[in-house]
Amino acid sequence: MGKIRAHHVRITTFIQATEDEDKVLEAISTFIPEDIDDDDVLWDINETRGFFGNPIKVVNVEIRRSRAVRQFLDHFKGLLDREGRDYLLERLNEKVDEEGTFYVRFNKQKTYLGEPVVEDCDDAVQIRIKVKAFPMRKETVVKAVREWLEE
Repeated sequence: MGKIRAHHVRITTFIQATEDEDKVLEAISTFIPEDIDDDDVLWDINETRGFFGNPIKVVNVEIRRSRAVRQFLDHFKGLLDREGRDYLLERLNEKVDEEGTFYVRFNKQKTYLGEPVVEDCDDAVQIRIKVKAFPMRKETVVKAVREWLEE
């Protein structure tokens, strides 16, 4: 098989008051292919307050159009090193929910430095890929993602 299809992709992270917003946005841009049409990438930045009243910005990026999602998936797979793929493959049942969403976290700081590393950490860029599968069951999605990552 080797390819997966997805309905949409969401990229989410937080910008703390102590962080440089431009650097965080640059880190997120690592995951967006350069040849993707700007109209296919929907950016949303909301301001909120943390537990202690500190200002926090929540960044959500969404890619919905089929062609753009395919471009993203190809680009995303190319960003994964062997360790990242192995890490995801070992934890695939934990990384896919019952609705068929595949969750991956990358270390935000390392991504900004040009080394996107899959890591389940608090300071992360979270990628959510809503996988298309038939029948839509967790097992079907896990199998499709496994084949895609092992290719």
